[in-house]
Amino acid sequence: MVAGASVHTAGLRRVFDKGGVVIDDLDLEIAAGSFVALLGPSGCGKSTLLRLVAGLDAPDAGTVTLAKNARVAFVFQDAHLLPWRDVLHNTALPLELAKVGVTERLREARDALAAVGLADASDKLPHELSGGMRMRVSLARALVTKPDLLLLDEPFAALDEMTRQRLDDQLRELWSQLGLTVMFVTHSVDEAAYLAERALVFSSRPARIVADLLFELPRERTVALRAEAVFAKEARGLRVALEKGGA
Repeated sequence: MVAGASVHTAGLRRVFDKGGVVIDDLDLEIAAGSFVALLGPSGCGKSTLLRLVAGLDAPDAGTVTLAKNARVAFVFQDAHLLPWRDVLHNTALPLELAKVGVTERLREARDALAAVGLADASDKLPHELSGGMRMRVSLARALVTKPDLLLLDEPFAALDEMTRQRLDDQLRELWSQLGLTVMFVTHSVDEAAYLAERALVFSSRPARIVADLLFELPRERTVALRAEAVFAKEARGLRVALEKGGA
């Protein structure tokens, strides 16, 4: 099992030339192995925070500290698959870039595809896949590196509701099995409450945390939970927090 990585930010600040201050003096603690949803108004800095945590962007002030030698993977809203590569070789790409031998990287890619239910699609090209399948390939490509921290930026936003719920279940199951830390950006209150153990609600920019909520829901989540009163209560509390934050 992968050991999740903790995340700590202190005095984090990011300023864009034309967008002004996006994040200012942000202190944040995320425990290893936790599943945390990030919500807030569009443009408030959620995606910027993920990029700072991933090291894809640099802060203007403050620090981001991860557990030592933590491996980080990022899943974007678009699957970003190479159209000329089949599913297997798209999945193996991070290991190829890391100079892992061909036999090992293809074996690891097959294992990652099996984990997301795509073992029988390894020879297909991206244009032959549904939107949900492409996103599962993107998830497999992230998992192939055996990350300690998985960052997801609205990965299921463009999918239909049924496909989205199936992928929510699959992601939740993978998190439970692998023990990694997950930071998940979403605009969906129901998705956040269903997936996460904790939700951070941000204000409009510059982003500040206006609510830090722990969900009182069972660890085992099923479709039936979405219709229960306890789920409605948690989702309602999250909506109230979002209104407070200006969403």
